[in-house]
Amino acid sequence: MGEAVESLNFIEHIIEEDLKKGYSKEQLRFRFPPEPNGYLHIGHASSICLNFGLGLRYNAPVNLRFDDTNPAKEEQEYVDAIKRDVEWLGFTWDTERYASDYFQQLYDWAVVLINQGKAYVDSQSSEEMAAQKGTPTQPGTESPYRNRSVEENLVLFLEMKEGKHKEGSHVLRAKIDMESSNMLMRDPIMYRVLHKAHHRTNTDWCIYPMYDWTHGESDYIEQVSHSLCTLEFAMHRELYDWFLDQVVESDKLRPKQREFARRNLSHTVVSKRKLLQLVESGVVKGWDDPRMPTISGLRRRGYTPNSIRNFADTIGIAKRENLIDVSLLEFHAREDLNKTAPRVMGVLNPLKVVITNYPEDKEEWLEIENNPEDESAGTRQIPLSREIYIEQEDFREEANRKFFRLKIGGEVRLKSGYIIKAESCTKDTDGNIIEVQCTYDTKSKSGSGTEESLRKVKGTLHWVSCKHALEAEVRLYDRLFTHESPDSQKDKDFMDYLNPDSLETITAFVEPSLKDVHSGDRMQFQRMGYFCVDPDSTADKIVFNKTVGLRDTWAKIESK
Repeated sequence: MGEAVESLNFIEHIIEEDLKKGYSKEQLRFRFPPEPNGYLHIGHASSICLNFGLGLRYNAPVNLRFDDTNPAKEEQEYVDAIKRDVEWLGFTWDTERYASDYFQQLYDWAVVLINQGKAYVDSQSSEEMAAQKGTPTQPGTESPYRNRSVEENLVLFLEMKEGKHKEGSHVLRAKIDMESSNMLMRDPIMYRVLHKAHHRTNTDWCIYPMYDWTHGESDYIEQVSHSLCTLEFAMHRELYDWFLDQVVESDKLRPKQREFARRNLSHTVVSKRKLLQLVESGVVKGWDDPRMPTISGLRRRGYTPNSIRNFADTIGIAKRENLIDVSLLEFHAREDLNKTAPRVMGVLNPLKVVITNYPEDKEEWLEIENNPEDESAGTRQIPLSREIYIEQEDFREEANRKFFRLKIGGEVRLKSGYIIKAESCTKDTDGNIIEVQCTYDTKSKSGSGTEESLRKVKGTLHWVSCKHALEAEVRLYDRLFTHESPDSQKDKDFMDYLNPDSLETITAFVEPSLKDVHSGDRMQFQRMGYFCVDPDSTADKIVFNKTVGLRDTWAKIESK
Protein backbone atom coordinates (compact mmCIF):
# COMPACT_ATOMS: atom_id res chain seq x y z
CA MET A 1 0.00 0.00 0.00
CA GLY A 2 1.19 3.51 -0.77
CA GLU A 3 1.59 6.24 1.82
CA ALA A 4 -1.54 8.19 2.74
CA VAL A 5 -1.69 11.53 0.95
CA GLU A 6 -2.27 14.45 3.28
CA SER A 7 -5.40 16.43 2.42
CA LEU A 8 -4.72 20.08 1.67
CA ASN A 9 -7.19 22.94 1.70
CA PHE A 10 -7.38 25.14 -1.39
CA ILE A 11 -5.17 27.85 0.13
CA GLU A 12 -2.44 25.28 0.79
CA HIS A 13 -2.81 24.04 -2.80
CA ILE A 14 -2.19 27.62 -4.00
CA ILE A 15 0.95 27.86 -1.87
CA GLU A 16 2.19 24.45 -3.03
CA GLU A 17 1.71 25.51 -6.66
CA ASP A 18 3.62 28.75 -6.01
CA LEU A 19 6.48 26.76 -4.49
CA LYS A 20 6.59 24.57 -7.59
CA LYS A 21 6.61 27.64 -9.85
CA GLY A 22 9.57 29.37 -8.26
CA TYR A 23 8.71 30.67 -4.80
CA SER A 24 11.18 29.53 -2.18
CA LYS A 25 10.06 28.57 1.30
CA GLU A 26 12.22 31.41 2.61
CA GLN A 27 9.99 33.87 0.74
CA LEU A 28 6.81 32.72 2.46
CA ARG A 29 5.40 35.20 4.95
CA PHE A 30 1.85 35.60 6.23
CA ARG A 31 0.03 38.20 8.28
CA PHE A 32 -3.05 38.57 10.46
CA PRO A 33 -4.30 42.15 9.86
CA PRO A 34 -7.13 43.17 12.26
CA GLU A 35 -8.48 46.70 12.44
CA PRO A 36 -8.34 47.79 16.10
CA ASN A 37 -11.94 49.05 16.19
CA GLY A 38 -13.43 46.27 18.33
CA TYR A 39 -12.72 42.97 20.00
CA LEU A 40 -11.92 39.85 18.00
CA HIS A 41 -14.71 37.29 17.57
CA ILE A 42 -15.00 33.63 16.64
CA GLY A 43 -14.80 34.49 12.93
CA HIS A 44 -11.44 36.14 13.50
CA ALA A 45 -10.33 32.99 15.33
CA SER A 46 -10.65 31.05 12.06
CA SER A 47 -8.50 33.64 10.27
CA ILE A 48 -5.95 33.60 13.09
CA CYS A 49 -5.76 29.80 12.98
CA LEU A 50 -5.45 29.88 9.18
CA ASN A 51 -2.61 32.42 8.98
CA PHE A 52 -0.66 31.27 12.00
CA GLY A 53 -1.35 27.64 11.09
CA LEU A 54 0.26 28.23 7.68
CA GLY A 55 3.19 29.82 9.45
CA LEU A 56 3.63 26.68 11.54
CA ARG A 57 3.12 24.36 8.57
CA TYR A 58 5.72 26.08 6.41
CA ASN A 59 7.97 27.31 9.21
CA ALA A 60 7.31 30.83 7.91
CA PRO A 61 7.01 34.10 9.85
CA VAL A 62 3.58 35.63 10.52
CA ASN A 63 3.17 39.33 11.21
CA LEU A 64 0.51 40.78 13.48
CA ARG A 65 -0.40 43.98 11.65
CA PHE A 66 -2.95 46.48 12.85
CA ASP A 67 -4.72 48.21 9.97
CA ASP A 68 -5.10 51.42 11.95
CA THR A 69 -6.15 53.98 9.33
CA ASN A 70 -9.35 55.28 10.94
CA PRO A 71 -8.65 57.27 14.11
CA ALA A 72 -12.38 57.92 14.59
CA LYS A 73 -13.03 54.28 15.58
CA GLU A 74 -9.72 52.82 16.72
CA GLU A 75 -8.40 52.69 20.28
CA GLN A 76 -5.40 51.33 22.16
CA GLU A 77 -7.83 49.24 24.24
CA TYR A 78 -8.65 47.22 21.13
CA VAL A 79 -4.98 46.81 20.21
CA ASP A 80 -4.25 45.40 23.67
CA ALA A 81 -7.28 43.09 23.57
CA ILE A 82 -6.32 41.72 20.13
CA LYS A 83 -2.75 40.95 21.24
CA ARG A 84 -4.07 39.26 24.37
CA ASP A 85 -6.48 37.09 22.34
CA VAL A 86 -3.90 35.96 19.77
CA GLU A 87 -1.47 35.01 22.54
CA TRP A 88 -4.21 33.21 24.49
CA LEU A 89 -5.03 31.12 21.42
CA GLY A 90 -1.44 29.93 21.55
CA PHE A 91 0.16 31.79 18.64
CA THR A 92 3.31 33.91 18.45
CA TRP A 93 3.79 36.58 15.80
CA ASP A 94 7.11 37.36 14.17
CA THR A 95 6.83 41.15 14.25
CA GLU A 96 4.19 43.56 15.47
CA ARG A 97 3.36 46.03 12.72
CA TYR A 98 0.96 48.93 12.17
CA ALA A 99 -0.31 50.45 8.96
CA SER A 100 0.47 53.77 10.66
CA ASP A 101 4.15 52.76 10.53
CA TYR A 102 3.88 53.34 6.78
CA PHE A 103 2.00 56.65 6.65
CA GLN A 104 5.02 58.53 5.32
CA GLN A 105 5.83 55.92 2.68
CA LEU A 106 2.20 55.77 1.56
CA TYR A 107 2.12 59.55 1.31
CA ASP A 108 5.33 59.60 -0.72
CA TRP A 109 3.94 57.00 -3.13
CA ALA A 110 0.72 59.01 -3.46
CA VAL A 111 2.79 62.05 -4.48
CA VAL A 112 4.47 59.89 -7.13
CA LEU A 113 1.05 58.89 -8.49
CA ILE A 114 0.01 62.55 -8.65
CA ASN A 115 3.18 63.39 -10.56
CA GLN A 116 2.44 60.55 -12.97
CA GLY A 117 -1.09 61.80 -13.55
CA LYS A 118 -2.55 58.75 -11.84
CA ALA A 119 -4.13 60.52 -8.86
CA TYR A 120 -6.00 63.79 -8.38
CA VAL A 121 -7.66 65.86 -5.67
CA ASP A 122 -11.45 65.88 -5.95
CA SER A 123 -13.30 68.75 -4.27
CA GLN A 124 -16.84 67.45 -4.70
CA SER A 125 -19.11 66.40 -1.85
CA SER A 126 -19.50 62.70 -1.09
CA GLU A 127 -23.07 62.87 -2.41
CA GLU A 128 -21.89 64.29 -5.75
CA MET A 129 -19.21 61.62 -6.10
CA ALA A 130 -21.70 58.87 -5.25
CA ALA A 131 -24.09 60.14 -7.95
CA GLN A 132 -21.29 59.97 -10.52
CA LYS A 133 -20.25 56.45 -9.54
CA GLY A 134 -22.82 54.83 -11.84
CA THR A 135 -24.30 51.37 -11.28
CA PRO A 136 -23.09 47.82 -11.98
CA THR A 137 -24.74 48.08 -15.41
CA GLN A 138 -24.15 51.78 -16.11
CA PRO A 139 -20.71 53.45 -16.33
CA GLY A 140 -19.77 56.29 -14.05
CA THR A 141 -19.11 59.86 -15.13
CA GLU A 142 -15.89 61.73 -14.62
CA SER A 143 -15.39 64.30 -11.89
CA PRO A 144 -15.07 67.90 -13.06
CA TYR A 145 -11.78 67.94 -11.10
CA ARG A 146 -10.38 64.81 -12.77
CA ASN A 147 -8.07 66.76 -15.09
CA ARG A 148 -6.68 69.22 -12.58
CA SER A 149 -3.05 70.02 -13.26
CA VAL A 150 -0.34 68.07 -11.49
CA GLU A 151 0.87 71.30 -9.88
CA GLU A 152 -2.57 72.16 -8.46
CA ASN A 153 -3.05 68.60 -7.17
CA LEU A 154 0.34 68.66 -5.44
CA VAL A 155 -0.43 71.99 -3.73
CA LEU A 156 -3.88 70.87 -2.56
CA PHE A 157 -2.65 67.48 -1.35
CA LEU A 158 0.12 69.13 0.67
CA GLU A 159 -2.38 71.60 2.15
CA MET A 160 -4.66 68.67 3.08
CA LYS A 161 -1.73 67.05 4.85
CA GLU A 162 -0.92 70.26 6.71
CA GLY A 163 -4.49 70.58 8.00
CA LYS A 164 -5.45 73.64 5.93
CA HIS A 165 -8.74 72.15 4.73
CA LYS A 166 -11.89 71.00 6.52
CA GLU A 167 -13.04 67.41 6.74
CA GLY A 168 -15.05 66.48 3.67
CA SER A 169 -13.70 69.36 1.58
CA HIS A 170 -11.27 67.30 -0.52
CA VAL A 171 -10.22 63.71 -1.16
CA LEU A 172 -7.40 62.21 -3.19
CA ARG A 173 -8.64 59.76 -5.83
CA ALA A 174 -6.77 57.32 -8.04
CA LYS A 175 -7.34 58.03 -11.74
CA ILE A 176 -8.24 54.62 -13.17
CA ASP A 177 -11.41 54.00 -15.20
CA MET A 178 -14.86 55.46 -14.57
CA GLU A 179 -16.33 52.96 -17.05
CA SER A 180 -14.86 49.84 -15.45
CA SER A 181 -17.28 46.95 -14.89
CA ASN A 182 -15.78 46.72 -11.40
CA MET A 183 -17.16 49.75 -9.58
CA LEU A 184 -14.23 49.68 -7.15
CA MET A 185 -11.98 50.68 -10.07
CA ARG A 186 -13.96 53.84 -10.79
CA ASP A 187 -11.46 56.33 -9.38
CA PRO A 188 -11.40 55.03 -5.79
CA ILE A 189 -10.62 57.35 -2.90
CA MET A 190 -7.07 57.02 -1.56
CA TYR A 191 -7.07 59.71 1.16
CA ARG A 192 -9.60 61.71 3.15
CA VAL A 193 -9.15 64.66 5.54
CA LEU A 194 -9.70 63.78 9.21
CA HIS A 195 -8.86 66.18 12.04
CA LYS A 196 -8.76 63.49 14.71
CA ALA A 197 -5.98 62.27 16.97
CA HIS A 198 -4.61 58.83 16.11
CA HIS A 199 -3.87 56.33 18.90
CA ARG A 200 -0.21 56.16 17.78
CA THR A 201 0.58 59.21 15.63
CA ASN A 202 -1.57 61.63 17.68
CA THR A 203 -2.14 64.75 15.52
CA ASP A 204 0.87 64.34 13.23
CA TRP A 205 -1.43 63.63 10.29
CA CYS A 206 -4.56 65.37 9.07
CA ILE A 207 -5.07 62.96 6.17
CA TYR A 208 -5.55 59.21 6.47
CA PRO A 209 -5.23 56.54 3.77
CA MET A 210 -8.16 54.33 2.81
CA TYR A 211 -8.09 50.57 3.33
CA ASP A 212 -7.61 49.60 -0.33
CA TRP A 213 -4.64 51.92 -0.76
CA THR A 214 -3.10 50.85 2.53
CA HIS A 215 -3.55 47.11 2.62
CA GLY A 216 -1.69 45.89 -0.45
CA GLU A 217 1.11 48.43 -0.07
CA SER A 218 1.58 47.36 3.57
CA ASP A 219 1.76 43.74 2.42
CA TYR A 220 4.41 44.78 -0.09
CA ILE A 221 6.46 46.73 2.44
CA GLU A 222 6.43 43.72 4.77
CA GLN A 223 7.04 41.32 1.86
CA VAL A 224 3.99 39.25 2.72
CA SER A 225 3.77 36.44 0.17
CA HIS A 226 0.09 35.51 0.54
CA SER A 227 -2.48 38.04 1.70
CA LEU A 228 -5.53 36.01 2.76
CA CYS A 229 -8.87 37.82 2.99
CA THR A 230 -12.52 36.88 3.33
CA LEU A 231 -14.75 36.66 0.26
CA GLU A 232 -16.15 40.18 0.50
CA PHE A 233 -12.71 41.37 -0.66
CA ALA A 234 -12.76 39.28 -3.85
CA MET A 235 -13.87 42.30 -5.92
CA HIS A 236 -11.08 44.33 -4.29
CA ARG A 237 -8.38 42.08 -5.73
CA GLU A 238 -8.28 43.94 -9.05
CA LEU A 239 -7.70 47.22 -7.20
CA TYR A 240 -5.19 45.56 -4.86
CA ASP A 241 -3.19 44.52 -7.93
CA TRP A 242 -3.53 47.90 -9.66
CA PHE A 243 -2.12 49.72 -6.65
CA LEU A 244 0.73 47.21 -6.44
CA ASP A 245 1.47 47.74 -10.13
CA GLN A 246 2.31 51.36 -9.32
CA VAL A 247 5.00 50.61 -6.71
CA VAL A 248 6.37 47.07 -7.17
CA GLU A 249 10.05 46.78 -8.06
CA SER A 250 11.28 43.81 -10.08
CA ASP A 251 13.74 42.59 -7.45
CA LYS A 252 11.12 42.32 -4.68
CA LEU A 253 8.41 39.76 -4.01
CA ARG A 254 4.92 40.75 -5.11
CA PRO A 255 2.15 39.84 -2.59
CA LYS A 256 -0.74 37.73 -3.80
CA GLN A 257 -4.28 38.27 -2.48
CA ARG A 258 -6.53 35.21 -2.21
CA GLU A 259 -9.95 34.90 -0.62
CA PHE A 260 -11.71 32.33 1.55
CA ALA A 261 -15.29 32.16 2.81
CA ARG A 262 -16.38 33.73 6.05
CA ARG A 263 -17.83 31.25 8.54
CA ASN A 264 -20.92 32.54 10.31
CA LEU A 265 -21.98 31.07 13.65
CA SER A 266 -25.62 30.30 14.38
CA HIS A 267 -27.62 32.10 17.09
CA THR A 268 -25.27 35.07 17.15
CA VAL A 269 -23.93 38.00 15.13
CA VAL A 270 -20.29 38.69 14.28
CA SER A 271 -20.54 42.16 12.76
CA LYS A 272 -18.37 44.46 14.89
CA ARG A 273 -20.94 47.22 14.41
CA LYS A 274 -23.73 45.01 15.75
CA LEU A 275 -21.59 43.68 18.58
CA LEU A 276 -20.81 47.27 19.55
CA GLN A 277 -24.54 47.99 19.48
CA LEU A 278 -25.13 45.15 21.94
CA VAL A 279 -22.47 46.60 24.24
CA GLU A 280 -23.57 50.24 24.01
CA SER A 281 -27.27 49.43 24.44
CA GLY A 282 -26.57 47.44 27.62
CA VAL A 283 -27.94 44.16 26.26
CA VAL A 284 -24.63 42.61 27.37
CA LYS A 285 -22.21 43.77 30.05
CA GLY A 286 -19.25 44.42 27.79
CA TRP A 287 -17.20 42.96 24.97
CA ASP A 288 -16.20 40.06 27.24
CA ASP A 289 -19.74 39.18 28.32
CA PRO A 290 -19.83 35.34 28.23
CA ARG A 291 -22.80 35.45 25.84
CA MET A 292 -20.76 37.33 23.24
CA PRO A 293 -19.03 35.47 20.37
CA THR A 294 -15.85 37.45 21.07
CA ILE A 295 -12.73 35.51 21.94
CA SER A 296 -12.61 37.38 25.27
CA GLY A 297 -16.24 36.42 25.92
CA LEU A 298 -15.58 32.77 25.11
CA ARG A 299 -12.50 32.84 27.35
CA ARG A 300 -14.50 34.30 30.24
CA ARG A 301 -17.23 31.72 29.71
CA GLY A 302 -14.67 28.93 30.09
CA TYR A 303 -13.84 27.84 26.55
CA THR A 304 -10.27 26.61 26.11
CA PRO A 305 -7.85 27.76 23.39
CA ASN A 306 -7.63 24.15 22.24
CA SER A 307 -11.39 23.86 21.79
CA ILE A 308 -11.48 26.96 19.58
CA ARG A 309 -8.50 25.82 17.51
CA ASN A 310 -10.10 22.38 17.06
CA PHE A 311 -13.35 24.05 16.02
CA ALA A 312 -11.50 26.12 13.42
CA ASP A 313 -9.76 22.99 12.11
CA THR A 314 -13.06 21.12 11.85
CA ILE A 315 -14.92 23.77 9.86
CA GLY A 316 -11.84 24.23 7.67
CA ILE A 317 -11.39 26.68 4.81
CA ALA A 318 -13.88 26.89 1.94
CA LYS A 319 -14.81 29.04 -1.04
CA ARG A 320 -18.48 29.35 -0.14
CA GLU A 321 -20.01 31.00 2.93
CA ASN A 322 -22.19 28.92 5.20
CA LEU A 323 -23.75 28.96 8.64
CA ILE A 324 -21.99 26.81 11.24
CA ASP A 325 -24.19 25.51 14.06
CA VAL A 326 -22.94 26.78 17.41
CA SER A 327 -23.49 23.26 18.76
CA LEU A 328 -20.29 22.24 16.92
CA LEU A 329 -18.32 24.80 18.92
CA GLU A 330 -19.99 23.53 22.10
CA PHE A 331 -19.08 19.95 21.14
CA HIS A 332 -15.40 20.87 20.94
CA ALA A 333 -15.63 22.59 24.32
CA ARG A 334 -17.10 19.45 25.89
CA GLU A 335 -14.57 17.20 24.20
CA ASP A 336 -11.59 19.19 25.46
CA LEU A 337 -12.94 19.94 28.93
CA ASN A 338 -13.90 16.28 29.44
CA LYS A 339 -10.20 15.41 29.27
CA THR A 340 -8.87 18.26 31.37
CA ALA A 341 -11.53 19.60 33.76
CA PRO A 342 -11.54 18.19 37.33
CA ARG A 343 -14.87 16.84 38.58
CA VAL A 344 -16.41 18.57 41.56
CA MET A 345 -19.82 18.59 43.18
CA GLY A 346 -22.12 21.58 43.11
CA VAL A 347 -25.87 21.66 43.72
CA LEU A 348 -27.61 24.32 41.63
CA ASN A 349 -31.20 23.87 42.78
CA PRO A 350 -30.81 22.66 46.37
CA LEU A 351 -33.16 20.43 48.35
CA LYS A 352 -32.21 19.51 51.92
CA VAL A 353 -31.90 15.82 52.79
CA VAL A 354 -31.63 14.71 56.43
CA ILE A 355 -30.08 11.29 56.99
CA THR A 356 -31.99 10.48 60.17
CA ASN A 357 -29.85 7.56 61.33
CA TYR A 358 -26.59 9.44 60.81
CA PRO A 359 -25.29 10.79 64.14
CA GLU A 360 -25.80 14.54 64.52
CA ASP A 361 -22.27 15.22 65.71
CA LYS A 362 -20.56 12.96 63.17
CA GLU A 363 -18.75 13.94 60.01
CA GLU A 364 -16.44 11.91 57.80
CA TRP A 365 -14.24 12.59 54.81
CA LEU A 366 -14.71 10.47 51.74
CA GLU A 367 -12.17 9.91 48.97
CA ILE A 368 -13.28 10.87 45.46
CA GLU A 369 -11.46 10.87 42.11
CA ASN A 370 -10.66 14.22 40.50
CA ASN A 371 -11.05 13.12 36.87
CA PRO A 372 -11.88 9.58 35.71
CA GLU A 373 -10.44 10.54 32.27
CA ASP A 374 -7.04 11.32 33.82
CA GLU A 375 -5.59 8.92 36.38
CA SER A 376 -2.74 11.31 37.14
CA ALA A 377 -5.26 13.87 38.44
CA GLY A 378 -5.44 11.94 41.72
CA THR A 379 -8.11 12.11 44.40
CA ARG A 380 -9.39 14.51 47.05
CA GLN A 381 -11.39 14.35 50.29
CA ILE A 382 -14.98 15.58 50.61
CA PRO A 383 -16.95 15.83 53.86
CA LEU A 384 -20.22 14.06 54.67
CA SER A 385 -22.54 14.96 57.54
CA ARG A 386 -26.13 14.30 58.64
CA GLU A 387 -27.63 17.02 56.44
CA ILE A 388 -26.85 17.31 52.73
CA TYR A 389 -28.14 19.10 49.64
CA ILE A 390 -29.23 17.31 46.48
CA GLU A 391 -30.86 18.73 43.34
CA GLN A 392 -34.60 19.28 43.68
CA GLU A 393 -35.20 17.46 40.41
CA ASP A 394 -33.44 14.38 41.84
CA PHE A 395 -36.39 13.68 44.19
CA ARG A 396 -40.02 12.83 43.56
CA GLU A 397 -42.46 11.83 46.19
CA GLU A 398 -43.98 9.37 43.75
CA ALA A 399 -42.44 8.24 40.47
CA ASN A 400 -42.68 5.50 37.86
CA ARG A 401 -40.16 2.73 37.31
CA LYS A 402 -38.16 4.77 34.85
CA PHE A 403 -37.26 7.39 37.47
CA PHE A 404 -33.95 6.09 38.84
CA ARG A 405 -33.32 8.89 41.27
CA LEU A 406 -34.66 9.33 44.78
CA LYS A 407 -38.32 8.56 45.59
CA ILE A 408 -40.19 7.46 48.72
CA GLY A 409 -39.20 3.88 49.42
CA GLY A 410 -36.47 3.98 46.79
CA GLU A 411 -32.69 3.84 47.11
CA VAL A 412 -29.85 5.73 45.43
CA ARG A 413 -26.13 5.94 46.01
CA LEU A 414 -24.50 9.20 47.03
CA LYS A 415 -21.48 9.70 44.77
CA SER A 416 -18.43 8.15 46.56
CA GLY A 417 -20.59 7.72 49.66
CA TYR A 418 -23.38 5.53 50.98
CA ILE A 419 -26.67 4.14 49.73
CA ILE A 420 -29.60 6.12 51.10
CA LYS A 421 -33.33 5.36 51.14
CA ALA A 422 -36.09 8.00 51.18
CA GLU A 423 -38.54 7.45 54.03
CA SER A 424 -40.62 10.65 54.08
CA CYS A 425 -40.68 14.32 53.10
CA THR A 426 -41.78 17.68 54.48
CA LYS A 427 -43.76 20.29 52.55
CA ASP A 428 -44.44 23.98 53.04
CA THR A 429 -47.91 25.53 53.15
CA ASP A 430 -47.99 25.70 49.35
CA GLY A 431 -47.28 22.00 48.99
CA ASN A 432 -43.67 22.41 47.90
CA ILE A 433 -41.24 19.78 49.16
CA ILE A 434 -38.64 21.48 51.36
CA GLU A 435 -36.94 18.50 53.04
CA VAL A 436 -36.52 14.76 52.54
CA GLN A 437 -35.88 12.35 55.39
CA CYS A 438 -33.69 9.36 54.53
CA THR A 439 -31.85 6.53 56.17
CA TYR A 440 -28.48 5.20 55.08
CA ASP A 441 -27.00 1.73 54.89
CA THR A 442 -24.09 2.03 57.31
CA LYS A 443 -22.09 -0.72 55.60
CA SER A 444 -22.55 0.48 52.00
CA LYS A 445 -19.69 2.99 51.84
CA SER A 446 -18.16 3.15 48.35
CA GLY A 447 -14.80 1.42 48.09
CA SER A 448 -15.03 -0.22 51.52
CA GLY A 449 -15.13 -3.70 50.03
CA THR A 450 -18.10 -4.89 52.09
CA GLU A 451 -20.86 -6.97 50.59
CA GLU A 452 -23.26 -4.07 51.10
CA SER A 453 -20.93 -1.65 49.29
CA LEU A 454 -21.08 -3.88 46.22
CA ARG A 455 -24.85 -3.81 46.16
CA LYS A 456 -26.17 -2.36 42.91
CA VAL A 457 -28.65 0.52 42.84
CA LYS A 458 -29.60 2.24 39.60
CA GLY A 459 -29.20 5.88 40.60
CA THR A 460 -26.12 7.81 41.75
CA LEU A 461 -26.57 11.42 42.90
CA HIS A 462 -24.15 14.29 43.41
CA TRP A 463 -24.51 16.14 46.71
CA VAL A 464 -22.81 18.49 49.15
CA SER A 465 -22.73 18.55 52.91
CA CYS A 466 -24.90 21.44 54.22
CA LYS A 467 -22.53 22.08 57.10
CA HIS A 468 -19.47 22.41 54.83
CA ALA A 469 -20.97 23.79 51.62
CA LEU A 470 -19.86 27.09 50.13
CA GLU A 471 -22.52 29.43 48.80
CA ALA A 472 -21.78 30.53 45.24
CA GLU A 473 -23.33 32.68 42.54
CA VAL A 474 -23.83 30.74 39.34
CA ARG A 475 -24.58 32.42 36.02
CA LEU A 476 -26.38 30.14 33.62
CA TYR A 477 -25.88 31.33 30.05
CA ASP A 478 -27.89 30.41 27.01
CA ARG A 479 -27.76 31.48 23.38
CA LEU A 480 -28.07 35.21 22.92
CA PHE A 481 -30.56 34.94 20.05
CA THR A 482 -33.52 32.62 19.52
CA HIS A 483 -33.13 32.65 15.71
CA GLU A 484 -30.26 30.73 14.15
CA SER A 485 -29.48 33.62 11.78
CA PRO A 486 -30.73 36.79 13.50
CA ASP A 487 -29.10 39.32 11.17
CA SER A 488 -30.19 37.76 7.88
CA GLN A 489 -33.92 38.52 8.14
CA LYS A 490 -34.79 41.37 5.77
CA ASP A 491 -37.99 42.47 7.48
CA LYS A 492 -36.73 42.36 11.07
CA ASP A 493 -34.02 43.94 13.17
CA PHE A 494 -31.55 41.45 14.65
CA MET A 495 -32.36 42.81 18.13
CA ASP A 496 -35.92 41.49 17.73
CA TYR A 497 -34.55 37.98 18.18
CA LEU A 498 -32.82 38.54 21.52
CA ASN A 499 -33.32 35.63 23.90
CA PRO A 500 -34.88 37.02 27.12
CA ASP A 501 -33.58 33.95 28.97
CA SER A 502 -29.95 34.20 27.84
CA LEU A 503 -28.82 34.73 31.45
CA GLU A 504 -30.19 33.30 34.69
CA THR A 505 -28.38 34.01 37.95
CA ILE A 506 -28.90 31.58 40.82
CA THR A 507 -27.45 30.80 44.24
CA ALA A 508 -25.90 27.36 44.49
CA PHE A 509 -23.93 25.31 47.01
CA VAL A 510 -20.56 23.77 46.16
CA GLU A 511 -18.10 21.49 47.93
CA PRO A 512 -15.51 23.14 50.23
CA SER A 513 -12.52 22.14 48.08
CA LEU A 514 -13.47 25.07 45.81
CA LYS A 515 -12.67 27.67 48.46
CA ASP A 516 -9.33 28.60 46.89
CA VAL A 517 -10.23 28.61 43.18
CA HIS A 518 -8.97 31.38 40.95
CA SER A 519 -10.45 33.37 38.10
CA GLY A 520 -10.37 31.27 34.92
CA ASP A 521 -10.29 27.88 36.68
CA ARG A 522 -12.45 25.37 34.81
CA MET A 523 -14.25 22.33 36.20
CA GLN A 524 -17.13 19.95 35.65
CA PHE A 525 -19.97 20.08 38.15
CA GLN A 526 -20.84 16.40 38.11
CA ARG A 527 -24.02 15.65 36.16
CA MET A 528 -24.61 19.40 35.56
CA GLY A 529 -22.06 20.63 33.02
CA TYR A 530 -18.81 22.57 32.71
CA PHE A 531 -18.22 25.77 34.64
CA CYS A 532 -15.56 28.47 34.93
CA VAL A 533 -14.64 30.84 37.75
CA ASP A 534 -15.56 34.41 36.73
CA PRO A 535 -13.28 37.42 37.37
CA ASP A 536 -16.10 38.92 39.48
CA SER A 537 -15.33 36.33 42.19
CA THR A 538 -14.18 37.61 45.56
CA ALA A 539 -12.86 36.00 48.73
CA ASP A 540 -16.40 36.20 50.14
CA LYS A 541 -18.32 34.97 47.12
CA ILE A 542 -17.28 32.71 44.25
CA VAL A 543 -18.96 33.37 40.90
CA PHE A 544 -19.19 30.59 38.34
CA ASN A 545 -20.13 30.86 34.66
CA LYS A 546 -21.72 27.88 32.96
CA THR A 547 -19.62 27.10 29.91
CA VAL A 548 -21.68 24.34 28.35
CA GLY A 549 -23.92 21.47 29.47
CA LEU A 550 -22.90 17.83 29.36
CA ARG A 551 -25.05 17.31 26.27
CA ASP A 552 -26.68 19.37 23.55
CA THR A 553 -30.18 20.26 24.76
CA TRP A 554 -30.91 22.70 21.92
CA ALA A 555 -31.00 19.94 19.32
CA LYS A 556 -34.14 18.52 20.94
CA ILE A 557 -35.74 21.92 21.35
CA GLU A 558 -35.16 22.95 17.74
CA SER A 559 -36.31 19.60 16.34
CA LYS A 560 -39.72 20.31 17.87
